[in-house]
Amino acid sequence: MTIERIPQKHYPKAEIWRRGMALGLDFLGAWLISSLFGSNSFGIQFVQILVFIFCWLILRVVVVFNNRGQSLGRWAFDLKILEVENGQVVGRIPQLLALVKREAIIGFGALLVSIALGNIRANPTAILLLLPLAIDCGAAFSDTQLRQALHDRYARTFIVSSRRGYSLDIKIKRLVDTLQRNVRR
Repeated sequence: MTIERIPQKHYPKAEIWRRGMALGLDFLGAWLISSLFGSNSFGIQFVQILVFIFCWLILRVVVVFNNRGQSLGRWAFDLKILEVENGQVVGRIPQLLALVKREAIIGFGALLVSIALGNIRANPTAILLLLPLAIDCGAAFSDTQLRQALHDRYARTFIVSSRRGYSLDIKIKRLVDTLQRNVRR
C-alpha cells in the first residue's frame, strides 16, 4: 500500500496592480461616504473616522463574507480572497475572524490615508501617513511565491484571480483601444 500525494489545485495569482485598483475602489467608496460627515475645519474629524471604520468593515468584511470572497473592488477587477493553510491555498473563503483581522490591519492603513487626504493642504507632512499602508502592501513585491502582503500573511489569506466579476480592467482596456483606433482615423 502506497500513499499518493494529491496534487494541489492551481489558483492563479492576482496581479499586484489589480489588487491595488480593487483596494483603491473599496477605499474610494468608504472615503466618499465618510467625507459626507466631515467638516471644513482641518484636523482629525472623529465622526468621519467612525463612519469610515464602519463603512470599511461593511464593504470589506460583511460583503466579502456574504459574497463568496469578493468586495466591490474585487468584484470589479475579478479577484477573490481565499484561505491559506500550512503554506497551501485552500479553496474556501476565510472565516469571519480571519477577515476581521485582515481588514483591521489594512483598514488602519487606509484610515491613515484618509486622514492624510483631509489634512494635506494644511500640513504637507501628512503625506507620511501613507507609509504604513505602503509598507504593508509593499511586502507583496518581495513574496514571489504567493504575493502576500503583511495583512495576508497575518490572517492567512491569499488573493486569486476569479472568473466571477465585472472585469472592469478588461472593459477599460477595450474602451482605450477603441478610442485610440478612432483617434487614428
